[in-house]
Amino acid sequence: MTDSPPHTPDDRWRQTHLGRLMGLALRRFDERVLHLMAHDANVPLALSNLAARDQIGAAHVHITRHLGLQGSRLTVLAQAAGMTKQAMGHLVDQCEAWDLVRREPDPLDARARRIVFTATGLLWLAAFRHAVDQAQTEFHGLVGNEVATVVTLGLEAYGLEASGPPSRRVSG
Repeated sequence: MTDSPPHTPDDRWRQTHLGRLMGLALRRFDERVLHLMAHDANVPLALSNLAARDQIGAAHVHITRHLGLQGSRLTVLAQAAGMTKQAMGHLVDQCEAWDLVRREPDPLDARARRIVFTATGLLWLAAFRHAVDQAQTEFHGLVGNEVATVVTLGLEAYGLEASGPPSRRVSG
């Protein structure tokens, strides 16, 4: 009897499942957006330098994505970004040091504080919007408008489902 090598199961699925592909795509998209922002002439030079040296990362984009235009409480901001209050507080501290945001009294609750964009933060937000638009245009150019539209519709449907209560529905 000859010894044959043990059967090795096919585990390629671990690298190609939907969650992994979405994660890789998000990382690529965020990296591209930050690169574009680092080279945007409208972004203050100090912030461009931080972004170019990878001091501003995807975690900092959470503030840019989720901070309300009229400001947000830290707990609301953390929840929207899917982070702990402590982790978001650390990011807010960094962004405050970079003059992107400031803390101010909440007009609805004297005990609470709101995080709001500064004038520099609003420039950063405008650069973020421009970079997102450009990255989306590049995505359309790479995969074609039809595929980009289907991907967008699919992610909207899937993401909106996830933002509600957990579903126990089984497709069939």
